Amino acid sequence: MTTAAVATEQLTHEQKLDRLAEVAVRVGLGLERGQELVMTASLDTVPLARRITEHAYRAGASLVTTLFSDDEAALMRYRLAPYESFDRAPGWLYDGMGAAFKSGAARLAIAGANPSLLSNEDPEKVGRANRAVSKVYRPALELITRHEINWTIVASATPAWAASVFPDDAPDVALSKLWDAIFASSRVDADDPVAAWKTHDAGLHKRAEFLNKKRYAALQYRGPGTDFRLGLADDHLWLGGGTTAGNGAYCIPNMPTEEVFTTPHKDRADGTVTATKPLSHQGTMIEGIQVRFEGGRIVEARATKGQEVLQKLIDTDDGARRLGEVALVPHSSPIAASGLLFFNTLFDENAACHIALGQAYSSCLIDGDKLTPVQLAAKGANDSLIHVDWMIGSDKLDIDGITSAGTAEPLMRNGEWV
Repeated sequence: MTTAAVATEQLTHEQKLDRLAEVAVRVGLGLERGQELVMTASLDTVPLARRITEHAYRAGASLVTTLFSDDEAALMRYRLAPYESFDRAPGWLYDGMGAAFKSGAARLAIAGANPSLLSNEDPEKVGRANRAVSKVYRPALELITRHEINWTIVASATPAWAASVFPDDAPDVALSKLWDAIFASSRVDADDPVAAWKTHDAGLHKRAEFLNKKRYAALQYRGPGTDFRLGLADDHLWLGGGTTAGNGAYCIPNMPTEEVFTTPHKDRADGTVTATKPLSHQGTMIEGIQVRFEGGRIVEARATKGQEVLQKLIDTDDGARRLGEVALVPHSSPIAASGLLFFNTLFDENAACHIALGQAYSSCLIDGDKLTPVQLAAKGANDSLIHVDWMIGSDKLDIDGITSAGTAEPLMRNGEWV
């Protein structure tokens, strides 16, 4: 099946699922003929994984390798494995993924995890396990953060995730509603999804071009619980929508995406910032986040729920207390307009302006992919084992762009572009 103009009300669930898979391969991943694909997915997402596999081979993939995870098996580890084992991670697996990427493979992840899977588990074990994975995954992850390869993330509804988003609905109703939300935000409901994505992609590029011409030195945020000034990295570059990876393939890394983003300066963040949405991190919910920055570094952090997990997150390494990304998203984005809290960063970050703790994207600096780690740091790019986005935008947030001369220009008011 190829994507074509069809009355969307006539499409069955299976047809929409097929469209989502095709858009993920053709538009999100930009898979090239002869390329290998490495995909990660949970067992609950098998139907979409199979459709993606089919479309990947139709697009000329030489080999599709899917690594499946299982929530029940993950819980068994936390409840039965020896305490000392939580500092271990399968380095051989991530070495293999890194080798695949270096040899030209593309990367696709299917999101759909249970947001609260590990909420009742020992935060010490969760923190140690996450840190172990971050260390062994680092070499492979750098190829992604440097956009050396084409990659994308797409979502699949799962029973546990649906129950979190629609807790008052019967399981089958909740699952159906979540699928509808995913299809709508992924533009599968459009008459021609591929054309719709190309139009949307062009709009994000236009917004990024506007910001690149402005060359703001900093952003000033003001809103409930937020009074925050964030300096931007030297030679920063705003991006939005798709990008040409180092291997020459054009991809749109996140589906959905509504953001324009760049690299902040790791030493130029000052003030207090408050989260406007909960953060689901590695199966744990963190709510009511408020942090205070001085000289780019978090000096005070608190959360109304998940405080211990938040503390362990920012203690991962020195870079975990600094920022690696800043993104602007209008409150009128389709995801925010849905009125849903997805408990999933892929969606919630595209409903609100956000910042990310940890690793910076070198692609968000002019010629950043050609710079050494020392040169990147000199321009203000942060270095860390983690990269965790959390949402700070709302319809009550105002943002000014600060010029190099110190003049404040209105950029967003009440969460909308001026």
